[in-house]
Amino acid sequence: MTPPCDAVFAIPGDIATLTGGYIYERRLLEGLRALGHDVRHLQLPASFPDPAPSEMAAAVAALVAEDRPLIVDGLVFGAIDTAGLAQVRAPIVAMIHHPLAMETGLDPARRAHLYRTERDNLRLARHVLVPSPHTRALLTERYGVPPDRITIARPGVERPWLAPAPLTPPLILSVGILHPRKGHDVLIKALAELADMDWQAVIVGNPWDRAHAAALARQLAESPVSDRVVLAGRVDAERLEQLYASASIFALATRYEGHGLVFDEALAHGLPIVGCATGAVPDTVPAAAGLLVPPDDPPAFAAALRRLLGEAPLHAQLRDAARRAGDALPGWRETAAVASRVLERCALPRYRAIRSAGDRD
Repeated sequence: MTPPCDAVFAIPGDIATLTGGYIYERRLLEGLRALGHDVRHLQLPASFPDPAPSEMAAAVAALVAEDRPLIVDGLVFGAIDTAGLAQVRAPIVAMIHHPLAMETGLDPARRAHLYRTERDNLRLARHVLVPSPHTRALLTERYGVPPDRITIARPGVERPWLAPAPLTPPLILSVGILHPRKGHDVLIKALAELADMDWQAVIVGNPWDRAHAAALARQLAESPVSDRVVLAGRVDAERLEQLYASASIFALATRYEGHGLVFDEALAHGLPIVGCATGAVPDTVPAAAGLLVPPDDPPAFAAALRRLLGEAPLHAQLRDAARRAGDALPGWRETAAVASRVLERCALPRYRAIRSAGDRD
């Protein structure tokens, strides 16, 4: 039987950063170690996917120096110099949450550059890990990656540790980094259309894009419902759990998701969801547990929220479906087990060579 293999997980910046992608990778790293893999964390420059030339050179050198199988985070993998990546001799497993060219707000030249870079780099990967069927389909259809080189490692979910205790008036909770892609500006516009109803709202999110965070604060200050919406910024795990337990509705007007870990968190807490039919969201949010509307459509988003706030039977129906879906979600150990099998396959030729050399000795 093949023993757990050594590996390196290359991640840019602080692994404790509060985004879905970083939470996923931190839990995956911990899970692989718990399964017996000796996985070393290689911290690369936090500036990816836009590193300075010196940082790009340092990242290439760090990857080239490794001889263990490399799991490479998508922020690095999709932007790193292709000629430099081609120098890496270790087998590479690309961890692609969603293609970088799908990010919101890119100018056409930048989008085209990221598409070409990621497409060319994917040809150098031994295997690709993705969080959702949606991302797998994108990489197959638009980037030419053979389906048999892609494995879906669906994110796990933490189980709630507080019992539901919904507030009055009902709390609408939104969780997502303060970045244009998350659509908090759409949510604030939608909430302004609900001034005639009784509710309160909290938007939780690490201020990933400082300029956008400031723009959201200005937008909220000018909103007719500013006294009912809290832009909470980053909160600790205990406070976030309290908010999930206190909420009646989860709302995220995201413009795109490669999976959407917070939707899983909402389901695990039994919250009916209002979201957008974009990216992997329709795959992540069961139809029975949420109302999905077109992205960038504040009136449609407001109408969905109005239904959940005003129609108690509908709210109860979606809440119960969310609880059932949340109960069926996998844990992080299952995510790590999927990645473990990929690592072992990628390392197997090297393991056989080492074992063969040992037998000869």
